[in-house]
Amino acid sequence: MVDPSDGGMRASDADREQVAQRLRVALDEGRLTVAEYDERLQQAFAATTFGELEPLTRDLPESKPSAELAEREEHRAKMAKEWRDWAGGAVIMIAIWGVTSVVSGDLIAFWPAIPLVIWAAVILATSIEGSGKKKRD
Repeated sequence: MVDPSDGGMRASDADREQVAQRLRVALDEGRLTVAEYDERLQQAFAATTFGELEPLTRDLPESKPSAELAEREEHRAKMAKEWRDWAGGAVIMIAIWGVTSVVSGDLIAFWPAIPLVIWAAVILATSIEGSGKKKRD
């Protein structure tokens, strides 16, 4: 098996994307100028081996995701799940309303609006509270 530390092993798309991500973080932190970032990014996506990728990040410190960033991503994922659940509930309630309206032969008042608005308000309140909430030690 080829040792990736010797630089001869071929790099995958995931390896190139990982280097591109490190370069994006370095740009955001002000460690690279836009011109340096652009040049290194082009070299990263043109690289075929680890030996070509390694020099692109050699002078950059190891980036570690901050706890705050991880917490924000976790909150965003939770909110996305909450809205998917809401949408699923909306489809079910509207289908029940539609079927009962058809079966009764008359248009029934749109009752799904009440639980859906309340549910959406709860999700919004949770989202606002969660995005500004700080963990206490």
